[in-house]
Amino acid sequence: MGLGSEASSSSSRLDSAPLLPHHSAEGGHLSSQPKTFANVFIAVVGAGVLGLPYTFSRTGWAAGSILLLSVALLTFYCMMLLVACRRRLADEHPKRLTSFGDLGAAVFGAPGRLAVDTMLVLSQASFCVGYLIFISNTMAHLYPIFAPSSNVFLSPKALFIYAMLPFQLGLNSIKTLTLLAPLSIFADVVDLGAMGVVVGQDVSVWLASHPTVAAFGGPGALLYGIGVSVYAFEGVCMVLPLEAEAADKKKFGATLGLSMTFIAAMYGLFGVMGYVAFGDATRDIITTNLGSGWLSAAVQLGLCINLFFTMPVMMNPVYEVAERLLCGKQYCWWLRWVLVVAVGLAAMLVPNFTDFLALVGSSVCVLLGFVLPATFHLKVFGGEMGWHGVLSDVLLVVLGIVIAVFGTYSSLVQIFHSSSA
Repeated sequence: MGLGSEASSSSSRLDSAPLLPHHSAEGGHLSSQPKTFANVFIAVVGAGVLGLPYTFSRTGWAAGSILLLSVALLTFYCMMLLVACRRRLADEHPKRLTSFGDLGAAVFGAPGRLAVDTMLVLSQASFCVGYLIFISNTMAHLYPIFAPSSNVFLSPKALFIYAMLPFQLGLNSIKTLTLLAPLSIFADVVDLGAMGVVVGQDVSVWLASHPTVAAFGGPGALLYGIGVSVYAFEGVCMVLPLEAEAADKKKFGATLGLSMTFIAAMYGLFGVMGYVAFGDATRDIITTNLGSGWLSAAVQLGLCINLFFTMPVMMNPVYEVAERLLCGKQYCWWLRWVLVVAVGLAAMLVPNFTDFLALVGSSVCVLLGFVLPATFHLKVFGGEMGWHGVLSDVLLVVLGIVIAVFGTYSSLVQIFHSSSA
């Protein structure tokens, strides 16, 4: 995602900065349809894809695919709700509504911006927790140099997190994101390369052995699958900046839909291939299922380096909100250090990478991606929509809240079960 105005307290996930540069509308350089397609792809695709094979092992490959496609459709629909709201309100507000937070303020005033900022801070911090879980678990898998411990704060994973903290404190003390911007392009290249290697390995393993797989898992796994799928498609906050930069806004919806369809197909292939290759032995981080060769190690280390340097970019919106509320918008190094340490400690407490994705997806991402867009749309268009339009918004809000409540509870139960196992 963009590292300019989009990297504000109202931006979205920043683990994927736009690969293709763009400029503001005032500069006269807007994004063509291919560039918009690419930027949507880069904005959405992230580390969550690595948990999809394990998720499919829980839900079954058919049920997982259906859930994935359904979440992709709902995410696209909610993105277009935000676009419709912004287009309606644009003439009423002299200040350009270029972000989710701007739209929240235009619809509900200060409480609307606060709601978006709160969800954004929680989601961004949670993504960083997930990154540290991935890095530390991967390093502990590649380099089993520490003895196992029943104490979560002395486990091999925790010791790798302790080793990373001094470097993360230094990186997160950088005031500007400009120095870190090139790393976002590296991150996207590594992600795509890793996916290609994993799928190639999956095919090789599947040809050698055909493990037993299930098309449908138990009904209790459905909420788990929904949570991980929502996490994987999280990117709703970037739709407004991307639409503002589109040269042909009338075709933006079609371009967005095409990109989301391509991502859903890619996600489905990646999840299914990972599961059918390893069956019930599929691990929460699919890269740890790879062999012990140099290519496998290079892919895993590349992903770890990617996420290590992406974390400061991901945390930037958290710092902007925290420094605005607690430090009068002034740079505050000690507050940043406290937040980094808190994220590190949280990562030590969660044993399973994909379990944590399900928790974040079921809670924060559902509210940010489904509930808030439908609520904003209902407020802006409620007086002129027919009963079917009002009903669709209300049902989406209710569905989001139900998923958030029961999905969060189910994910917490799974995390506590994994911790005590």
